[in-house]
Amino acid sequence: MSHPLGARPARLTIGLVGAGRAGTVIAAALARVGHRVVAASAVSEASRARAAELIPQARIADPVSVASECDLLIVAVPDDVLPDLVAGLSATGAIRAGQIVVHLSGRHGIDVLAPATAVGASCLALHPAMTLTGAAYEVDRLDGCPFAVSSVDALRPVAEALVLEMGGEPEWIAEDQRMLYHAALCHASNHLVTLVAQSQDLLAAAGIAAPDRFLAPLLSATLDNALRSGDAALTGPVARGDAGTISGHLETIAECAASPSGSSIATTYAALAHATAIRAHAVGRITAAQTDSVLDAVERFTGTSAGGTR
Repeated sequence: MSHPLGARPARLTIGLVGAGRAGTVIAAALARVGHRVVAASAVSEASRARAAELIPQARIADPVSVASECDLLIVAVPDDVLPDLVAGLSATGAIRAGQIVVHLSGRHGIDVLAPATAVGASCLALHPAMTLTGAAYEVDRLDGCPFAVSSVDALRPVAEALVLEMGGEPEWIAEDQRMLYHAALCHASNHLVTLVAQSQDLLAAAGIAAPDRFLAPLLSATLDNALRSGDAALTGPVARGDAGTISGHLETIAECAASPSGSSIATTYAALAHATAIRAHAVGRITAAQTDSVLDAVERFTGTSAGGTR
């Protein structure tokens, strides 16, 4: 099979190993522009249901069968599983010369696909900078979404064309920067979920019947301000050096019966208050004295040395 190196890839038969949240959305996005998803591996009931909804044209098969019958193989499995799976599929001959192999891991570049490269496959790393839950409407969320792309230079046109077809915007990431890139996205997205869930717990414990209604406008404005202005968007007690308020927050949260536990949420609050104070001082938002007062409040709560400006 010749490589589709033109501005628009030839219509390809696609196999999906791992009908998880991201894989099914990506496969559906490619099917939307005319590629044909012929097979997918799906073990759990949830993944089978997801595949049935998003890529109903695909038959369910084992990974070796999926890989054996497609031009473009999408490997959408957990990061830690990826190396052994690719090595196994390559060793069995399921991955072959002339095939395009794509993984969706943010952490890995193309080095993890070395066994596939060794048998003559063309390997790409495509990671959408988007949180995906496997819902059908998320195909539309890929429109304008940045994709972290890693490949050898000769395959850049293929990678770029695939991303553009899905409505995304390719951004080239060096092999040795993939881990840092992925850490940044996870820190922002995954930990935001924890923060929001903890805040909802606290609001519910305070008697607020609809915590999401209180948080939605605040968080939307905060995110917009932070993306526009960075550290200058900071408001609240740390930005004012109000150590007494921070102490009160920590004590109250620790005593709260909110789920999963007030003490766990207080620990998160203390860690982030510490990091926020250090950062606010570094950019000149608060003085050294204010920083130390905030860090003292955190230290009294945690019983550890906060460091800071001292």
